[in-house]
Amino acid sequence: MPKYIFVCGGVMSGVGKGVATASIAKILTWYGYKTTCIKIDPYVNVDAGTMNPIEHGEVFVLKDGTECDQDMGHYERFLNQELTKENYMTTGSVYLSLIQKERSLYFDGKCVEVVPHVPLEVIEKINQAQKKTKADIVLIEIGGTVGEYQNLLFLEAVRILKIQKPKDILLIMVSYLPYQGEGMELKTKPTQYAIRTLNSAGLHPDFILARAIYPLDEKRKEKISFNCGIPKENIISAPDEKIIYKIPLNFEKEKLGEKILKSLGLKARCCPDKNQIINYPDVNRISVNNPGKISGKNPGNNFVAWKKEIEKIEKINKEVKIGIVGKYFKTGDFVLSDVYISVIEAVKHTSWYLGYKPKIDWLNSEEYEKDKSKLEELKNYNGIIIPGGFGSRGVEGKILAIEFCRENKIPILGLCYGLQLMVVEFARNVCGLKNAHTTEVNPKTKYPVIDILEEQKKFLKEKLYGGTMRLGNWKCEIKKGTIAWRAYRKNLILERHRHRYEVNPKFHKILQKNGLVFSGIHRLTLPQMNAGTTQINADKSNLPGYQSDRLPGFRPNISGKHSGNKSGENPGNNNPRKSAFLVEIIELPESTHPFFLGTQFHPELKSRFLHPHPLFVEFIKSGDGR
Repeated sequence: MPKYIFVCGGVMSGVGKGVATASIAKILTWYGYKTTCIKIDPYVNVDAGTMNPIEHGEVFVLKDGTECDQDMGHYERFLNQELTKENYMTTGSVYLSLIQKERSLYFDGKCVEVVPHVPLEVIEKINQAQKKTKADIVLIEIGGTVGEYQNLLFLEAVRILKIQKPKDILLIMVSYLPYQGEGMELKTKPTQYAIRTLNSAGLHPDFILARAIYPLDEKRKEKISFNCGIPKENIISAPDEKIIYKIPLNFEKEKLGEKILKSLGLKARCCPDKNQIINYPDVNRISVNNPGKISGKNPGNNFVAWKKEIEKIEKINKEVKIGIVGKYFKTGDFVLSDVYISVIEAVKHTSWYLGYKPKIDWLNSEEYEKDKSKLEELKNYNGIIIPGGFGSRGVEGKILAIEFCRENKIPILGLCYGLQLMVVEFARNVCGLKNAHTTEVNPKTKYPVIDILEEQKKFLKEKLYGGTMRLGNWKCEIKKGTIAWRAYRKNLILERHRHRYEVNPKFHKILQKNGLVFSGIHRLTLPQMNAGTTQINADKSNLPGYQSDRLPGFRPNISGKHSGNKSGENPGNNNPRKSAFLVEIIELPESTHPFFLGTQFHPELKSRFLHPHPLFVEFIKSGDGR
């Protein structure tokens, strides 16, 4: 019988529910349980793809092309899992699903009401995720803050589930305790009010994770326990932590894993820190040689390796400086690092792996447009990253930074839009194509070296923006003898994408003639239909892997298998392109530049704490000694 743990937030937003959820899920794997995480976003947006990153943070993309909240990235990085659309829902997607059911007479003419039908739809989606992942324990993070109108229906779903399965449900509140300054105590009153607000929804938390700048003392635990009716031992200190991957270890100091299992009526299947199998249905999946390691279906759950890596990180003194040249950094006087959270984490994973302490600086590309002399600061870095983005603001500053790095042989990694701007810079300054540009910024440029994917024109014309980019996993063939090949050591890889534009096939020859290497390409194939999907109608016929239960979109071929005829050409009219491939990776030979490489995909999305992405490894290694 699966168990369910719901995580909600109190007092304020951004309290750390995502990392807390991922940490608890990780801890439970150390005790021998298979876990998965679900994020509920209380927005009417059907997915996160149409949200402004300055307001909402990074848009994380799953392997199946789902555009979702950045917390999904935390889940994947902590659990070393690849999640799918079943692990993410929004208010909009729940209502959309419900309305589609009503239109098809799923309810046999009954009146469809907000309550109970919306909460019941939420419960059904949670059950679907559990069935697909076959998880023993499902953790569900409810976005927003207790007391907001937006998440009331999701709390109602928890209340209903508590009635249906009282022994299988736990509710954990992550709440903030403010600190007013030196000599002052952590204040518990806001948390007390948050718990009482949760009580008004018919719910009472089983655990409190007390977020604060400092660890929670016993006196504060006693006060929360007495005033809110929660056992003192279930109030867990969650102080600020610079290394988020240390948080599961911090929780385990208070035996959170054991307490959760006891509350759910479960026994530990293995001990995280001992060579001991306690009570596990499949003994072959436990490695007695690696304490805490579960083999087979649950890779990467090694408590000892996790702990040793944290201990190693805390001893590192050697620094590596990485500059990120972007434009989504500021709102007023505040810096928004969440916009590029996966890039930041990928840099951290790699730096730690190579024995460095990462120092990451935000470099505003618009400043280079105002004053080119500021480009000199790029020489102070071991490497520069040009991350993804959209639109024209700050673009010329990024192109100036790319030119400076190319001419001064500073290692530079371009991601998605970053690759495209690297191509623009190369076309202008090496190929002699004056004012070459991307049609996203200048539709009338004489040299459109970056142009919209042929398949995307129809979507933009019809204003079908949501879920219609080239999304998720797509195959990429790697050319031997290149930096990309040295990184991957594979002929064929799968990476995640989110883009509408590509390197224009009309300019492939001149770019290559002038020394740009296409070290990774995607060979064009027929659209692949998912088994069991309904017939695709005419206006969606050019969508590879289109899934009938999602909005129209340029869906990925997750299997990684080629489809179509041997020539890769579509006998119908589904592939209007004239070229045989799409550029995925560009680079300059190492004889020309130590590391000048761009990817059309987002490698940062597949980087993990104990398993850094190989391209990031090569990137940071190339800057060693600068």
